[in-house]
Amino acid sequence: MRVITGTARGKKLKTLDGLEVRPTSDKVKEAIFSIIQFDVPAASVLDLFSGSGQLGIEALSRGAAHCVFVDKSKASLDITRENISSCGFLDRSRILNLDSMEYLSVGKKGIDIALLDPPYHQDILPRCLEKIERLLNDEAIVVCEHESELTLPEKFGRLELSKRYRYGKIALSVYRLQTCEE
Repeated sequence: MRVITGTARGKKLKTLDGLEVRPTSDKVKEAIFSIIQFDVPAASVLDLFSGSGQLGIEALSRGAAHCVFVDKSKASLDITRENISSCGFLDRSRILNLDSMEYLSVGKKGIDIALLDPPYHQDILPRCLEKIERLLNDEAIVVCEHESELTLPEKFGRLELSKRYRYGKIALSVYRLQTCEE
């Protein structure tokens, strides 16, 4: 696993071993950042279910201003902290050992891009999408990585499905927050 491009390009990232760990493949990570490439510079990013932190680190490498990494696993966050440090991004990162649903209840507004990659087959994404709007700036983007057989609804409040992509057993659903009408 490595950083694809930007200031930390080529940097190898560590991950936890085990069957419960499912790092995003380089192919899917490249697809995510092709979709949001023009939105990343200077953005405030949320890497929910951060695991090793690779998605948030990729965003920081590509010019994001700040990233909040959230995971309930202390072991994952230890790896995340190590990866962030080795890439030189500690000053632009916040690392929180919290359950993701709890973070969605207590976090502060100000997110431009949310990257959601929860454990598969646990019906977590719909619950997250119902709660995340309160944290998002207008015109924010939410990228959800999930199993390809999961079809998410077209709308969650002001979040509207922009596009779905499939990569074998993995799918991406991209939502955009619609601006409030005066």
